[in-house]
Amino acid sequence: MNESGTSHPREPREYRTEELAHEAGIPVRTLRFYRERRLLPPPRREGRIAWYNEDHLARLRVIADLLERGHTLGGIAELLAAWESGQDVAELLGLRAAIAEPWSQETEVPLTREQLLAAFPPEEAESALTTSLELGYLRPRGEDTYVHVSRRLLDASAALVGEGVPLAAVLTTARGVRASADALADQFVDLIVDQLLSGLDDPLPPGEPTRLADALTRLRGVARTVVDVEFSLAMDRRVQREVKRLSPRLAEGLGAAD
Repeated sequence: MNESGTSHPREPREYRTEELAHEAGIPVRTLRFYRERRLLPPPRREGRIAWYNEDHLARLRVIADLLERGHTLGGIAELLAAWESGQDVAELLGLRAAIAEPWSQETEVPLTREQLLAAFPPEEAESALTTSLELGYLRPRGEDTYVHVSRRLLDASAALVGEGVPLAAVLTTARGVRASADALADQFVDLIVDQLLSGLDDPLPPGEPTRLADALTRLRGVARTVVDVEFSLAMDRRVQREVKRLSPRLAEGLGAAD
């Protein structure tokens, strides 16, 4: 504060490479890597000495925050480029979150090898374990320990086996269902990409990322509704065909009961 009682503006601080890395809490080699990837603007040069400022430190803190949220360095580079072009990074983060938000809300189940082998008929257990690993229903976790990706799928498989359906047949059907589900997902993703995300202006106009994020969130429910209705209608059609095919035998059975 000077004699008139007013404060002088603080001189902007500058940092050498080692000082900036220390302030940001990263190794010097990481700082240099970020600079090589152009995640940081070039420093001011004074001979052979590189001088960084508060903007560089702020940028490093943003990068650290985005990495903690699960963003890749490539994605961070795109966001920083958008930031420099004047786009709202918060909006872009919201759009990315809407796109990448998991659709599945399954509860994983940790299981030992002994538990898995004991859960199903001994003659099928080993081959079922191999098939389940191939399908991705099971993931190894340590020695002789696994994680099943879905409590509901595990319970459904056990229920079918409990009704007398061979475990091998359950897994064969699961493989077919997986292929059909992948095809459905491909169709919805293509629809969304072609109709909502292609041909967008770069940079996006203000408000557009938020509008797209809201639309994608609403379309999740629409997609689930379409799949549920179509599967139910398909089951009705197929069951009716089976009833017609089996009707003579069903009539004979009813006649014998009389």
